[in-house]
Amino acid sequence: MTESKPLNWQPQPGIGYTVVRRPDGGMMLTFTDLGEATLKHWYAFSQEHLLGSDRLTRNMYDLRQVAVIPVAAIQMAVELNNDPSTRNIRLAVVVANQEARQAIMEVIALEPPTSGAAIKIFTDIDQAEEWLGRSLDQIV
Repeated sequence: MTESKPLNWQPQPGIGYTVVRRPDGGMMLTFTDLGEATLKHWYAFSQEHLLGSDRLTRNMYDLRQVAVIPVAAIQMAVELNNDPSTRNIRLAVVVANQEARQAIMEVIALEPPTSGAAIKIFTDIDQAEEWLGRSLDQIV
């Protein structure tokens, strides 16, 4: 197995997310808030991790603890997904409920399509894990 890329992430006061390495080599990001400081930190962290992205990575974003997902946060994620390096990423996003899922889908629908990460939004973390575990020809 190939050595996992270092996380280069340390918890900081006022930052509302944590990052751990998944057993498959991807990342698990768990968010507790999506305030301005958190989004700014996450965006910079994500950009850094896209540098040198050269193989399939399975990431999960757990947003179930976030009560409100701001439109600006979704737009930042869509913008980041325009980076060509994201084509190597399969990303499962888990939200607290169907209303949050629908809100994200509505914002994404307004954006031009990208050839970035394969992204799917879930309300059930077990379904998200199952999807991440599928082979590449089964991700649609």
